[in-house]
Amino acid sequence: MRKDRSAHVGIRGSLYSKQDLLDDHDLGFTIVHCRDFDRLGAPGIIDRILDRIGDAPLYISIDIDVLDPGFAPGTGTPEAGGMTSRELLEVLRGLSETRIVSADIVEVSPPYDHASITAVAAANLAYELITIMSAQQAAR
Repeated sequence: MRKDRSAHVGIRGSLYSKQDLLDDHDLGFTIVHCRDFDRLGAPGIIDRILDRIGDAPLYISIDIDVLDPGFAPGTGTPEAGGMTSRELLEVLRGLSETRIVSADIVEVSPPYDHASITAVAAANLAYELITIMSAQQAAR
């Protein structure tokens, strides 16, 4: 992991302690808060991410609870004020020209997902990631 290239996108909610932010800083993460979407919109968030990662290989890990519980209730740690599915899909599409080397989607919890809302969101995110990565592989 390159300390100068890592970012946590979609942070919100209460902190357990000030140490949370210090730990992120010490590990080399920059933080993009969900509230930044209100000010910058998805294009501004994409620009911040692209500026941060540069030409480094990109590993994307999506914790499904980055989405607002209205878009992904089936997770163990729902937190109000998250991204919409549309915002997250737009961000992923905005990263399609980067060198994505791997990705994962975590924290989907079917027992809490009674209407399959979270499963639909996760499946669409996986499809988007696979499509982007496949196109990149084909272009090489």
